[in-house]
Amino acid sequence: MAKKQNNAEGRREFLKLAGLGTVLGGAALATSGTASATEAVDEAASGYRETAHVKTYYDLARF
Repeated sequence: MAKKQNNAEGRREFLKLAGLGTVLGGAALATSGTASATEAVDEAASGYRETAHVKTYYDLARF
């Protein structure tokens, strides 16, 4: 019976460490020094732009 309790404790410890590793990995990604794609967008360049593919869509949709 003692062997079954030891295996159960080993699984519990593994799950605790796995959960802790997940949290630490997420924290490392969240605090990394790289800028995300939304932060890299220039304020002057944001907004609606009528590009060639948009004009083609308008021509085909007859707007």
